[in-house]
Amino acid sequence: MSTVRADAFGTGPLSRAAALIHTLVTVEALLLLTAAPGLAGLFLLAPDPANLPLAALCLLPLGPSAAAALYALHHRSGDLTELRPSRAFLRGWRMNAVPALKLWAPLLGWLTVIAFTLTHFPATGLPGWWAFLLALIGVGSLLWGAHALVLTALFTFRARDTARLAAYFLARRPRSTLGALSLLILTAAATALLTEALPALLAAPLLLSLLHAGRPVIEETRDHFTA
Repeated sequence: MSTVRADAFGTGPLSRAAALIHTLVTVEALLLLTAAPGLAGLFLLAPDPANLPLAALCLLPLGPSAAAALYALHHRSGDLTELRPSRAFLRGWRMNAVPALKLWAPLLGWLTVIAFTLTHFPATGLPGWWAFLLALIGVGSLLWGAHALVLTALFTFRARDTARLAAYFLARRPRSTLGALSLLILTAAATALLTEALPALLAAPLLLSLLHAGRPVIEETRDHFTA
């Protein structure tokens, strides 16, 4: 006679692993589906600096999709019998599409200006150290965007309040910022060495890692900045 309790089904280590894999695959598929129009256009663009504004336009749908993915991954269940990742993703997309775009669009515009300046730097006549400064500002902007995306996905703040909190946490939570930086470096290196499609194909695991790195940010926001 079996001693396994019926109410334990779906909660063991193998079940939790299966639940995680199912959630990652589902979220990845939905993220690619909702961002597909922009991603398809992006991969069709020639690697020419003149196409940077078009590339930014192609990346616009990725902001809401990433926010929805973060929401679904944060609310995922470890119980194999309680999996609803598609429902959580769609709910996150409906809730966060507009708030995410309010921050994602200006960030893309700012990064486009930086990238365009760096690719045409000899024509600016600026000293060489300005290129390093611009690159540093670009990386800092990406890290700010990572915090802002997590905050937008999980909390309901005004856009300017989310922007301020994201800037505040850059220095306030250095471990979270360094965690986001390590993911950025890893993604950039893997993309350069393997394929440009890699960030899209591994978007769900990367966003899950971003959630883990941003846990102190999430906890402090919940404890000190929400009612």
